Amino acid sequence: MSTISSSVTSAAQSSYSSSGSSASSLSGQINQIRQQIIQLTQQLKELPNSNTDAELNKKQQQILQSEIEMLQAQLAQLEQQQAQKAQDSQTQAQQQTQAESEKKPEGVNNPSSANKIDLYV
Repeated sequence: MSTISSSVTSAAQSSYSSSGSSASSLSGQINQIRQQIIQLTQQLKELPNSNTDAELNKKQQQILQSEIEMLQAQLAQLEQQQAQKAQDSQTQAQQQTQAESEKKPEGVNNPSSANKIDLYV
């Protein structure tokens, strides 16, 4: 039990610390959580092969499943944040492009200081 419990605890601590650090990128946090989920899932698969009693196995299985569920919820939240940031940047780029195109018409038929002609009749 000590191996699985300690690995679950260390995975939980690293996931909490990664969510608290603002310097890490969202994609880095997402990849880290995915790796933790894979690792915990592997431990869950190997659990029936351990030489412990059934009650202890069941308790460890519940702990691992709850940890995986927590990480999946955190992963969904980070993916949603990443999608929102992508949508915000796309909207901002479209607004900037639209503002630039509406800013100043260009061409020969639009007078400006660069293409003004004085006619005297």
